[in-house]
Amino acid sequence: MLVVVLVEVVAVVLVEVVAVVLVLVVVVVEEVGTMSIAGQLNVNESHSWGSRSVDCFEKLEQIGEGTYGQVYMAKEIKTGEIDALKKIRMDNEREGFPITAIREIKILKKLHHENVIKLKEIVTSPGPEKDEQGRPGKVFTLMSYGNKYKGGVYMVFEYMDHDLTGLADCPGMRFTVPQIKCYMRQLLTGLHYCHVNQVLHRDIKGSNLLMDNEGNLKLADFGLAWSFSNDHNANLTNRVITLWYK
Repeated sequence: MLVVVLVEVVAVVLVEVVAVVLVLVVVVVEEVGTMSIAGQLNVNESHSWGSRSVDCFEKLEQIGEGTYGQVYMAKEIKTGEIDALKKIRMDNEREGFPITAIREIKILKKLHHENVIKLKEIVTSPGPEKDEQGRPGKVFTLMSYGNKYKGGVYMVFEYMDHDLTGLADCPGMRFTVPQIKCYMRQLLTGLHYCHVNQVLHRDIKGSNLLMDNEGNLKLADFGLAWSFSNDHNANLTNRVITLWYK
């Protein structure tokens, strides 16, 4: 029985390692094969993608969680810069790396605009995963046992102070007409840029519109985004989550 358990755990680990390697290969191929177009494509990265560990960052606090995983405010230890770490949830993945994460990475590698969130790099945690106090997580099932030792993958984004939904829900918060005009202009500018570059976001909602304290707005969460072509006969999935896209 012990041998069977160990074999299954090793299989889970190998599947995830292969999946992560494939994702990194896709990212590298995209980066090498993409021509630099001023104002459109983001190909100048300061770090080789996937080469650094999440240990280069100090997690300060968890600032969000959803079906995609957890988001942390984190400080890069070397520079002191504040970033957002989005941990990709793979607890229930039996097919390898989540397709939504692959799609988001691929699309954000191509987009470079002041009103689109910047994906700075990918970092990994070789495992075992630990909780916020640095203690190993508890094990309850065979799948969670495998997940404990397969490590994790994090997407590193520029940090934004607020999202539109959270800001609008603050007691006494009212947007002025000039603020509304400013945010709408930035929203439409970012969407226009995506459409010009043949990307449909498909999940525009308040929680995916991020803002900083200087009034800048950026489109975020491209997990449901889709690259389209001029082929009008192409099939597009109808499995979208946000209510007004159904």
